[in-house]
Amino acid sequence: MRKTMIKMAMLIAVIATFASCTTLNHSMREPNTRVNFTKSDFTLSEQVSAEDKTVKILGIDFERLFKKETGVVDNGASSISLANMPVVGTVLYDKTSNYALYNLMFTNPGYDVIFYPQYETKISKPVLGLGFIVKITKVKTTARLGKLKE
Repeated sequence: MRKTMIKMAMLIAVIATFASCTTLNHSMREPNTRVNFTKSDFTLSEQVSAEDKTVKILGIDFERLFKKETGVVDNGASSISLANMPVVGTVLYDKTSNYALYNLMFTNPGYDVIFYPQYETKISKPVLGLGFIVKITKVKTTARLGKLKE
């Protein structure tokens, strides 16, 4: 009898707790944000380049262990660390490419879009050719940058 009373008291406490909650929800429909541009809408730069490298020892990049500076392709879920600059025509799989893209944006401020970056990657494994011990990745990215015309 006593166990039943304790269970009943706990059930009443739980119901009272949830019954007193208030939930407010406001929503707004997003507008269609697709905008079509043509080449004549941009002022393009000459080809610009930037480089970066990573040195991983036992799979860990100790230089960037507590520091994050990356530029990534915005696929709707992620954003560029430096700015919200779209990258047209690329998919990045390697973090070193992200670092090189960051350097490209950082050294060339004032642009709105990066067009078709190209990546030159060199990977070296100096310790007996074993990449899991030491792996050095160097990436050079080259692209044209664009500013929207007013």
